[in-house]
Amino acid sequence: MTTETPPSPAAGSTLPAAPRIFSGIQPSGAPHIGNDLGAIRNYVALQDRYEAIYCIVDYHALTSTHDPEMLRQRTREMSAALLALGLDPERCTLFVQSHRPEVTELAWLFTTVTPVAWLQRTPTYKEKRQNQPEDVNHGLLTYPVLQAADIVLYKASLVPVGKDQAAHLELTREIVRAFNGRYGETFPEPQAVHTEAPVVLGTDGARKMSKSLGNTIEIFAEPETIRRQVMSMVTDTQRILRSDQGRPEVCNVCRLHRFFGDDYEEIWDGERTARTGCVDTKKLLAERIIARYAEPRERYLELMADPTRVERVLAEGAERIRPIARATMDEVHARMGLR
Repeated sequence: MTTETPPSPAAGSTLPAAPRIFSGIQPSGAPHIGNDLGAIRNYVALQDRYEAIYCIVDYHALTSTHDPEMLRQRTREMSAALLALGLDPERCTLFVQSHRPEVTELAWLFTTVTPVAWLQRTPTYKEKRQNQPEDVNHGLLTYPVLQAADIVLYKASLVPVGKDQAAHLELTREIVRAFNGRYGETFPEPQAVHTEAPVVLGTDGARKMSKSLGNTIEIFAEPETIRRQVMSMVTDTQRILRSDQGRPEVCNVCRLHRFFGDDYEEIWDGERTARTGCVDTKKLLAERIIARYAEPRERYLELMADPTRVERVLAEGAERIRPIARATMDEVHARMGLR
């Protein structure tokens, strides 16, 4: 996947010497295809272009996950998956959010410059209130403040996002402007590094792929499980008979073929002309997914069997960025009159 050239820093911004990017990912356990195509593949590509810092956001997960062992297990699985899919601790920094607790202090300090109205208007807060009406905790409201602290604690000026998600950074920039306006130029306003991250629909063909919706294709599952999940996918709902011409542009299976082979146009043509049927394209997609993730799956299983190896990577990552976090907080304390 490709990225656009990042924007030039604004005059007076406090960028580090090298372009630094930050991105956080939820500890949702072993990833599905949507996680990989939508984020992880770009993480791997970007680690060679920037000073890349990647974080598993377990504090954020606490707004909806309240089972301690489940959180630990999901964090372990996501950590192992990121390493198995290509993140290299020699080329990027990978750590767990709670391993650098300075972020919670900075988040609290940011709440003192963030109007409540800014948080109440965010689409994600409204969505969360609908999804978990019995658990509208304070963390759901202040989630964006912690998100802003995640990014700027490390003076990251760039955040990799899909073009459809770039607007989500605006609140972080507003918080940074509010802080800088009150206490002096301290943080850069983070900008988006636009990526070609697709919105991957689930097996239902209607909603974004999500474990909570049960419409995923698990990339590290057994081959038979992957085949079963792919064969359950909704395709072109207007194609009833095998002899009917298909519409690959709206067929979820055909659209996924773009990421698992260079011959997708030929596959699409087969659907348009009814030379091939939906079952054919599903079977082919399943086998390609199995082949694509065979080696990463073996690495993942090895890492899950050796948890100390993963824990060492995460601990070293958190220690590597300790000087950045402490320097930022020293500067913030001085500006706010705390020390």
